[in-house]
Amino acid sequence: MPVNADVPGTDAAGPAPARPPRSTRLGRNLVAAIAVGVGLGAVILCALLVVRQAFIVVLAVAAAVGTWELAGALRRGAGISVPLPVLLVGGQAMVWLSWPFGLSGLAVSFAATALACLLWRMREGAAHFLRDTSAAVFTAAYVPLFVAFATLLVVPPDGVGRVLTFMLCVVASDVGGYAAGVMAGRHPMAPTISPKKSWEGFAGSQVAGMVAGALSVVLLLDGAWWLGALTGSLLVVTATLGDLIESMIKRDLGIKDMGSLLPGHGGLMDRLDSLLPAAFVSWLVLSLAVPVT
Repeated sequence: MPVNADVPGTDAAGPAPARPPRSTRLGRNLVAAIAVGVGLGAVILCALLVVRQAFIVVLAVAAAVGTWELAGALRRGAGISVPLPVLLVGGQAMVWLSWPFGLSGLAVSFAATALACLLWRMREGAAHFLRDTSAAVFTAAYVPLFVAFATLLVVPPDGVGRVLTFMLCVVASDVGGYAAGVMAGRHPMAPTISPKKSWEGFAGSQVAGMVAGALSVVLLLDGAWWLGALTGSLLVVTATLGDLIESMIKRDLGIKDMGSLLPGHGGLMDRLDSLLPAAFVSWLVLSLAVPVT
């Protein structure tokens, strides 16, 4: 996710504090964060480059862990219980049925999961029915539905290039935004949601994402450089908004992290936040910019 560095922000409590020294603005355990990031990247690359369909196994695991973490966060933060068995089975159906059946398999499995969530919750009576079922359907859409669009990215013959374009743009956005925010962050982007994000960091994300997009689309997909730059720019916007959306969710639930699985990162969902909506936008934009032949 784009991490536009620690910058002074104005939150609901009052005016912005004085700008801290750079050494205190790094915001996380960089050694652990980098190690975990490199490890996750190695797993993804191995899955893609050995047999690209093996990447779907990685996606299936990510969907299951992300669903489990979000269900736990809803329970801890708001006392909302979602039907985890239904969501786990339905999430796997979304990821795997997208491989042979495409959008049709994804749509049918999502609709079936939503219906199963409604029926499952009926056993507990009418109290909080709408709240609990809304949270369940939201979980199904936010995690496995978005993850399944990454399955749609990898299925075509040039799927490795499509997934790498998606991943490289988001990673470049993260690195560019973090570096620019640390060095030059002055103006908070959304102080009441994520005080550490700055417009300078967002500009760094845009530059890095557009360069990564242009190079990836030209070298990996034989597309036009300007289409790649446009793809990178759109993915930076989407990834940044995805990060802010998860910040809103965590603020609403009163929690800091979705989990503690990854040292230096929090939970897996704390790393998926920018990737989830970006997977859908990547599939949509690349389908239009570089159609499958």
